[in-house]
Amino acid sequence: MNDILAKAKFGGDGLIPAVVQDAHTREVLTVAYMNKEALQLTLERRETYLWSRSRKQLWHKGATSGNSQKVTKVSLDCDDDAVLVEVEPLGPACHTGSYSCFGVEPGLEGVLHELYSIIEERKEQRPEGSYTTYLFNSGLDKILKKVGEEATETVIAAKNDDGRLASETADLLYHLMVLLVERGVPLGEISRELKERRKAAKEHKPRSGDRV
Repeated sequence: MNDILAKAKFGGDGLIPAVVQDAHTREVLTVAYMNKEALQLTLERRETYLWSRSRKQLWHKGATSGNSQKVTKVSLDCDDDAVLVEVEPLGPACHTGSYSCFGVEPGLEGVLHELYSIIEERKEQRPEGSYTTYLFNSGLDKILKKVGEEATETVIAAKNDDGRLASETADLLYHLMVLLVERGVPLGEISRELKERRKAAKEHKPRSGDRV
């Protein structure tokens, strides 16, 4: 942290450009500016802090909207005069309600990671009236029961070909992620497992349990 603060080259206005990037999809969410205090707070609190040039004040992303960003990594460019902030967004990055200020939308991986982060937050905060809170409060057996029910409904939707396969699959994926959060299994672990299986398949070295 101190190394980044010491190396960062702020401009004559005391600011440094900051590129905020989704740590999972690699999409650029926004480009803004930081002063030294914003960079220091971002490093210390692992949430995005920026400097608003129009309002002339410090800006904590999500302070009013609730769409905060969990910072996973902060890096300087090769000239130390721009900073890259990699984040896990807990909601839209843009004030318009869009995922990115550049009009791009996340692919499936980005959507799943965003949902996973929201589910983690629900487990920690347990807001009243939330269905996710209800599941966590009900315990593992209830979550497992719902996963089983949704899996069955997905199979039925596929069998009946009634146009509900996509919605039932979405329900199943949601409940699976609740289960993963409950058991402390990060999505990155699932991603690594799938990549290893894919790598083994390309090399014609199938492992026990591989499905590709």
